[in-house]
Amino acid sequence: MKRYLLLLMALTAAVLTTKAQTYPPKDAPQLEFALQLRVTIDQPYTVGDTSNGRRIVIPITGGTFEGPLLRGTILPGGADYQLANADGTRTQLEAIYSIKTDDGVYIHVRNRGLVCDGKDKDGNPYYYFKAAPQFEAPANSRYDWLNNSLFVCQPEWSEDFKGIILNVWRVM
Repeated sequence: MKRYLLLLMALTAAVLTTKAQTYPPKDAPQLEFALQLRVTIDQPYTVGDTSNGRRIVIPITGGTFEGPLLRGTILPGGADYQLANADGTRTQLEAIYSIKTDDGVYIHVRNRGLVCDGKDKDGNPYYYFKAAPQFEAPANSRYDWLNNSLFVCQPEWSEDFKGIILNVWRVM
């Protein structure tokens, strides 16, 4: 019993002397602009209501990309595969395609994200669209840094562009 009491006192002292967590933590990740993708698309089509939700496919027909360390074209043949819930307020997306840099290097892209349209806790309407692209570049290329970083993106809308514009940041 005495041993148990000493252990309890030691644990209590440790908890009381531990510094409180700082919210938010002071060392938050930073973002560095990596590139902008200007993706052209074809007419979406739907597979219909599946057991997982409404499946929508948006063919990718091409486009361009540019950033401080790379630029080039988006190759046709990929697609954005979307899965919407029953009421259409939440859509999971997964775009799979390839890009080609101006110096001839092919890079595979898989971009997963979430689109939500609803109301916040106060009843105000909100729209959320974020994604996390992953890049697969040749390991022996000047684009190997794409393989070893995390990225986030969000859309930018333009009435002058028929497609989707995605701004991509590298998490530092």
